[in-house]
Amino acid sequence: MRIVDLSFPIRPHFRWKVEPTLVRSHAAGDVFQSTVLTVACHAYTHVDAPVHFLPGDHDIASMPVDQWMGEAALVDLTHLGDNGEVTAAELDAHAGHVRRGDIALLRTDWPRKVSVESEKFWRDAPYTGRSACDWLVRRGVKAVGYDYPPDYTVRTSIFEPGVRLTPEQCTTHHVFFPAGVTVIEYLANLDQVGVARCRFIALPLRIEGADGSPVRAIALVDELGGPEMAPPNPPNVRSAPAQPGRSSTPQRSERPGTAGSLL
Repeated sequence: MRIVDLSFPIRPHFRWKVEPTLVRSHAAGDVFQSTVLTVACHAYTHVDAPVHFLPGDHDIASMPVDQWMGEAALVDLTHLGDNGEVTAAELDAHAGHVRRGDIALLRTDWPRKVSVESEKFWRDAPYTGRSACDWLVRRGVKAVGYDYPPDYTVRTSIFEPGVRLTPEQCTTHHVFFPAGVTVIEYLANLDQVGVARCRFIALPLRIEGADGSPVRAIALVDELGGPEMAPPNPPNVRSAPAQPGRSSTPQRSERPGTAGSLL
């Protein structure tokens, strides 16, 4: 069994508040070193609770712990480049091995192509189209993970914060959460998994009232099982859901839109 760390390191970033404060130190003569960490619940590799998008729904502490662990299917979308849309047609072509009850991991290798520290990572990233979201719901996945900013409107929330978004423009959240599908955002190192199927774990902190939590996401890879995936491109080359949300999916907008979201 091989373990692959799929998490970004948590450190200061222009998007998120990350502030470690050393309150006791060996240098000061203290027996123990101790740090108080202030960090956004949606910073770097993290999971969302339904209440992040659905008012009055479950917080992170009340979610079943197995919502973000289980069998996973890695979907190779590494051919997508700047502003590439993940569509139902792409999933038809590349996600035939996704099963009901899986955690679908959408791999574009965007973090290998562009640094997460750069503005380009956010301005020009691939994004998930409505047709792909509908495809994954029909397939019966219980969670979806991405290595890119999931919604087109993420870029607007960062660079045009005055623009007000609508729920429909937050495409993945608008489709997945009412259907009971949860998400894992900003995965890293999906190119190191190397097989089409693995076990996946991304456990959140049990923070009462929180709408999300940073996670240490990992893949457990059986070296003897599952077909190998194609090697990654060079960096510069281009079961029913476990925790149902609301029973009906709201109507949506066909276009990515211009508004942003705090995803």
